[in-house]
Amino acid sequence: MSTPHEVRWSIGELAERAGVTVKTVRFYSDQGLLPETSRSTGGHRRYGPQALERLRLIRSLRTLDLALPEIRRVLEDEDAAGRILEDVVADRLRRLGGELSALRWREAALQLVRECPPAERADRLHLLGALNTPPSTAPLARFWRAWLPPRMPAQATSAFLQAAVPQPPDEPCPAQALAFAQLHAMTTAPCPGGRQPQPDVHRVAGARGAAVLYAGLTEAYELAGPHLRRARDPFPGEALDAYVTAYASAYGSRDTRDFRRLLAARLTADPRLDRYWELTAVVLTPPGGRPEPTPGSADDWLRAALQRDIAESA
Repeated sequence: MSTPHEVRWSIGELAERAGVTVKTVRFYSDQGLLPETSRSTGGHRRYGPQALERLRLIRSLRTLDLALPEIRRVLEDEDAAGRILEDVVADRLRRLGGELSALRWREAALQLVRECPPAERADRLHLLGALNTPPSTAPLARFWRAWLPPRMPAQATSAFLQAAVPQPPDEPCPAQALAFAQLHAMTTAPCPGGRQPQPDVHRVAGARGAAVLYAGLTEAYELAGPHLRRARDPFPGEALDAYVTAYASAYGSRDTRDFRRLLAARLTADPRLDRYWELTAVVLTPPGGRPEPTPGSADDWLRAALQRDIAESA
């Protein structure tokens, strides 16, 4: 209830003081967001200083791109306004981050098309057009799930996928965007013979043995990582010992000279997987940075170390 001495402004006066249009004041009033002090004898709205403060707050929230329902939540619960505003702002920041990432991926794609030779432009457009922005890692995860042995324990599968599936960078350079598009195309292409071929080690070790194998390989790859970063030539050592032990455990065998020779004969390169790891290295390497070790590059290094070890022991 207003008093005779309370300041009261017309809708036009409030709009002028707030620096907005009369239409804006009327809109927020109709939405129930601006408190009216009273009505004139002619039924016209009258507002007090509280409405001016509320209108300025609404404008501030709108500059943060908050939607009307979000603004209403902040205004209607004064006791929890701080917490609500914090939650709303955090949510908007997450959404804005996704929008910015999508724009950066589109920018990288446009640069790739612009720099592409005219004869290759149609193929590149097709390649990039199949990719969401920002891209999803789901096709890559499906590729590896089909490659891993059936009924492999979920924890082991999850750990492997975390190491094998590269996360798309938020600010990709054109080379990274192209590499990820090529990864997407490769992992969504039909498998030879209609089914993803399983490596021999999966058939020999089985699902449980494969879980033991990949846990051991993860340790071996981590041990090999520092040597790859220093660009050291492959050599026998702790990393190779962990690598051979992983296979020996999966096969139910022991790390012996005979086993190492047998293992070296069984381990063969897979051109499709080699290409996957080459592209993954590009995705993970920022412009001007050194390529980060991948499971593929670590495996190549360890296989070369195994060959060197066998040659030196002959």
